[in-house]
Amino acid sequence: MNETHILFSKFNSVFGKNSTPIRHFSAPARINIIGEHVDYVGGIVLPAAINFSIQVLIQRNDTDDFILYSEDFQQSTKVGRPFQNSKEYPWSDYIVGVISELEKKGHKIPGFNLLINGNIPQGAGLSSSAALEVVVGYAIANLFSLNLSREDIALIGQAAENHFVGTNCGIMDQFIIATGKKDFCISLNTNSLKYQYHKFELGEFEFYLINSNVKHSLKDSAYNQRRQECESALSKIQKLNSEVQNLYSFDIDTKDLYPFSNDEMKRIQHITSERKRTDTIITSLTNGDFAKVGTLLFECHWSLSKDYEVSCEETDFIVSFLQNKGALGARMIGGGFGGCVLVLDKKENFSVIGSELEKNYKQKFGHGVSYYQFTISDGVKELI
Repeated sequence: MNETHILFSKFNSVFGKNSTPIRHFSAPARINIIGEHVDYVGGIVLPAAINFSIQVLIQRNDTDDFILYSEDFQQSTKVGRPFQNSKEYPWSDYIVGVISELEKKGHKIPGFNLLINGNIPQGAGLSSSAALEVVVGYAIANLFSLNLSREDIALIGQAAENHFVGTNCGIMDQFIIATGKKDFCISLNTNSLKYQYHKFELGEFEFYLINSNVKHSLKDSAYNQRRQECESALSKIQKLNSEVQNLYSFDIDTKDLYPFSNDEMKRIQHITSERKRTDTIITSLTNGDFAKVGTLLFECHWSLSKDYEVSCEETDFIVSFLQNKGALGARMIGGGFGGCVLVLDKKENFSVIGSELEKNYKQKFGHGVSYYQFTISDGVKELI
């Protein structure tokens, strides 16, 4: 019995077998090659969808209730109106948040049964929460024939996380998961939401992921704090120069004109240097200059560590080790304080570096790392 048949069998055992059609949808994880922590300050990012996924099976149930089952947590819950956050089933907030945002836009959503299953590593910085929001939005839109574009669904997913879950995330994760295309990355202007596909051809090189297997508890609070620091810095700029629309476009050469705190100045330093790195990496990928791409990935990591202060000892150790061993490039990805490191290197180097890193890392931190190789995949879709 293949995976799809197992999921349908599980769905019928949880919700009862009947003649109402069951539909099957999938949304990918994502990496971001460059443009980290700039998606909420109007910056340009370069993400791609990858072949880890969250899958859902969905079926109308002809009631006003939403019956949700998580295969990963082995939990089931029934949700009715008025919508409230759940302390007992926090995973359900991502689903309920999407329903809530859809109804704010005038779509009355009838009841349904929903089963969730996924293989995106939790806490690895690969956006499992955004994948869940997007796949649920896309499934509901298709099940109930809502006239929503992929871009609409991305914005609904972001709003669900901002307003219902309570994480003040940017648009990048939901957007690439909704619009991704096999073998392509996209350059997304998060200010205008204009985007362009770029063919993803690496030849003798590869990207892969190393999971530090740590997730420090300050991630969410520090993430929101970084956003507040960016907003505070922009407010100071706009009091003196109302023409500056966002922090990403700020001219750092004029920094002495503004009363920035030390922390605000460090955040600006990362954002403005990331702008230059992003422009260069897009050109370098197009030209096949992977050595340059790698150098800038290392620069990005240390900027995130020292100026944006969202790294941690474990991910710094991994990147430093790879740099010393001659890997082409590496940096932490995602919100920070743990999770994954994205590595660019020649394909044959993985087996050489991997075992030595595993030994040294375990010796220092008492636990191992995990390695994930991946391919660039399509965005959210229905599986027939």
